[in-house]
Amino acid sequence: MPVTPNRPVFHTAGLTKTYRQGEVEVFALRGVDLDLFDGELIVMLGASGSGKSTLLNILGGLDVPTSGEVQYQDIDLTQAGDRELTRYRRDYVGFVFQFYNLIPSLTARENVIAVTEIARNPMRPEAALELVGLAHRMDHFPAQLSGGEQQRVAIARAIAKRPQVLLCDEPTGALDSATGTLVLAALDAANRETGTTTVIITHNASIAQMADRVITLSDGMISGEYRNSTRQDPRTLSW
Repeated sequence: MPVTPNRPVFHTAGLTKTYRQGEVEVFALRGVDLDLFDGELIVMLGASGSGKSTLLNILGGLDVPTSGEVQYQDIDLTQAGDRELTRYRRDYVGFVFQFYNLIPSLTARENVIAVTEIARNPMRPEAALELVGLAHRMDHFPAQLSGGEQQRVAIARAIAKRPQVLLCDEPTGALDSATGTLVLAALDAANRETGTTTVIITHNASIAQMADRVITLSDGMISGEYRNSTRQDPRTLSW
């Protein structure tokens, strides 16, 4: 699906998400209006419970809102059925989570191949692993890799299908700062090289300096937004 210049990749309006806990209605999102544009690297900041993971899951077609509008280009995700959401996730979205979810019995290369075999226009697995700095580790199994290396395999797996959107939920949350820096550098390189719209959600405010745009969430609402004049190299960030 081609992207129209200056048209948002994502558009949300009045997005809400509520959950029932017994007699109590809990608001995870409270009327979120948001536009995300092609090729941006966005960092979403917020404390635990601010709604950022819920928003990411709705953008990725893993969850549906209670009310409001969420549009991905010409796809109305609020009206899409299960089959259309599955096709949307397969064809357009790459996910990176806090935990790597690699298949232990497969090498790094084979973990990436598992995704490229079902993608429409994939990268070569070797090229994806080279992009995240793991060309020399592609025939190693997850148990032979460090946590940071496993997360970079997960990034290679996500970008290898050439998604138009890469959604990252606390990708450095389980890593120390030195290892996390390598992971952020891999995400930065993937965004610059492939032009994939990239969203990183985190509670770590120092990561914000690597973004084109920073969006802050609090209590289920967007509480702030600003654009960095320049993107800082993740390897120079101080945590």
